Amino acid sequence: MAARPQTDMPTDGELEILKVLWERGPSTVREVLRELNKSRERAYTSVMTMMNLMYDKQLLQREQKGRAFVYRPASAQRTVLSELVEHLVGKAFDGSASSLVTALLNKEKLSPEEAEKIKRAIIKFQEEKELR
Repeated sequence: MAARPQTDMPTDGELEILKVLWERGPSTVREVLRELNKSRERAYTSVMTMMNLMYDKQLLQREQKGRAFVYRPASAQRTVLSELVEHLVGKAFDGSASSLVTALLNKEKLSPEEAEKIKRAIIKFQEEKELR
C-alpha cells in the first residue's frame, strides 16, 4: 500500500479537533479530549499526538502555559471550510459549484428548512454581487 499523499486539508479527526477549538477557543489537550469524549471515547495520548501533528502541519498554533500547551486553530473556521469546499468542488464535481448544490438539493435527508436556507444564501450572494 502506498503512503498517503501529504495534504493541507484536515482529516476527519483533525476537523473534529478544529471544531472543538473553534467553539471553545484556546484549549489544552485535556480540554479538547473532554469535549471529544462526549461523542466517542478516545485516549489522551491519541489526541495529544494528533494535536502535535496538527501543529507540525501548521493547522494549530500553541503556547506553553505552565506545564501544558494551549492550542488554537491557525486559521479561522470560515477560511478552512471554504478551502474544504473548494477542494471538494474541484475534486468531486470537476470544478462545478452548481453540481455540488444540485447534489445537496437531491440529498434525501435535506429538510425544507435547509433547502430554504440554501435559496436565501444564493439570493444574498446575488444581491451582494450586484452591489460590487
